Amino acid sequence: MKRLRNEEAPLVVLASQSRFRREMLERAGLEFAVDAAHVDEDEIKLSMRSAGAGVEDVAVALAEHKARRIAQRHPGTIVIGSDQMLDCGGVWFDKPVDRAHAEAHLRALSGKTHRLVTAVVVFRNGTRVWHHVEPAKLTMRPLDAAFIARYLDAIGEDAHSSVGAYQLEGIGAQLFSRVEGDFFVILGLPLLPLLGFLRAQGVIPE
Repeated sequence: MKRLRNEEAPLVVLASQSRFRREMLERAGLEFAVDAAHVDEDEIKLSMRSAGAGVEDVAVALAEHKARRIAQRHPGTIVIGSDQMLDCGGVWFDKPVDRAHAEAHLRALSGKTHRLVTAVVVFRNGTRVWHHVEPAKLTMRPLDAAFIARYLDAIGEDAHSSVGAYQLEGIGAQLFSRVEGDFFVILGLPLLPLLGFLRAQGVIPE
């Protein structure tokens, strides 16, 4: 695949272990490196929730922690951090740890509308230079136990890699009756605003 990058532009590093974010940037033709950040997300969420923070602020904070940590290892580069928060009626959902957890998530979301908030933060030389946060609203159709079992059989361990145990780009589309929001945001990265920022910085050509 042809990559789009100005030769004199700073290098780009993705501070994420998500294959979905990596694949989005690759398919968009970007040239970048990956250096996954490992942060204690549970501690950050618990602390911010105790302080009364909303999911938008938490998503930005998680993305910022990742980008800041990796930026310390890559001076001069543009470091991208991103994260998501799923809120359904005030309950925050994380990635399922196993099949039983994924099944419980799908039962809890069945027949309800939830918000999925995705944030992206960019650091350079230890400083946050840009960020964007964007919500999407998804309505899951009522699901019975048999369908949930067939769905989890079909996607296997991929259910553990996405908050809410779904992937809209595949068979997970069958879970929903209505989706409102940017497709890339739901997949895990506000790609179009990020590309606009990178163009403005001269990283990729106009």
